[in-house]
Amino acid sequence: MTVPPPSARLRLGGRDFAPGVPVVMAVINRTPDSFYAGNRMYDEDAAAEAVARAEAEGADIVDVGGVKAGPGTEVDTAEELRRVVPFIARIRSAHPGLLLSVDTWRAEVARQACAAGADLINDTWAGHDPQLPAIAAAAGAGLVLSHTGGAVPRTRPHRVGYGNGAESIVDDVLTHLMGSARTATDAGVPGESLLLDPTHDFGKNTWHGLALLRRTEALVALGHPVLMSLSRKDFVGETLDLPVDDRLEGTLAATAVAAWCGAKVFRVHDVAASRRAIDMVASIRGERPPARAVRGLA
Repeated sequence: MTVPPPSARLRLGGRDFAPGVPVVMAVINRTPDSFYAGNRMYDEDAAAEAVARAEAEGADIVDVGGVKAGPGTEVDTAEELRRVVPFIARIRSAHPGLLLSVDTWRAEVARQACAAGADLINDTWAGHDPQLPAIAAAAGAGLVLSHTGGAVPRTRPHRVGYGNGAESIVDDVLTHLMGSARTATDAGVPGESLLLDPTHDFGKNTWHGLALLRRTEALVALGHPVLMSLSRKDFVGETLDLPVDDRLEGTLAATAVAAWCGAKVFRVHDVAASRRAIDMVASIRGERPPARAVRGLA
């Protein structure tokens, strides 16, 4: 069995993750209506406890969002700022060694979040606001580049197509992300601080999601660290015909495939289980020694 090339180097917030070292990003949704009820952290104290738990379970990054990704109650800029910025400042003070990410497509939220201590801007809506690369560069922050097939924020895909067959999505994603990476590097964001996210479920159906996962190595070959946000997504649920609460095993299977193929960062709801799965794959790949190896030696 041939081992695929290792994940790319990642630099964020003064930390350096060498090629082949996987990174876990924990999801903290400061929302009352996120699609997964187990991760609704609208109460600030509950969210702070979740951050501490995520760090203890092996998270390297915490991704803080203030707006549900899909359709729902309107959240204007002022409300998103209220939910996100003071909380990031609180976590920055309480967890100085933890990398912080802000999940937003709005320039003003990104700007204030970086000033409060965010190390990464997670733009899940594919440059809807073109100011984000410049904001990331000015703040010395990283930037997640995503693909939505032209979908606007907080909309669901409907009869989306990318040419002939599900595999054609891969070419569209590769072309879009290469262009976005050039724009961001031209704005001054270092290549090692740009994360490429194929963005499963956003502007895509389940066949597209499976095709992108199969072709993870093509994303890795672009040379930037690849982020996979697979956790409890609809493409997992539809593949196995399961509701959100029962998608952990499917998520871990998809995560293991992406890790084997060289993805770098994994955005997850279930930190401990994901950390174990990813570390096991890293050891199978030969990039991480066993934590304990005494069998047959003692």
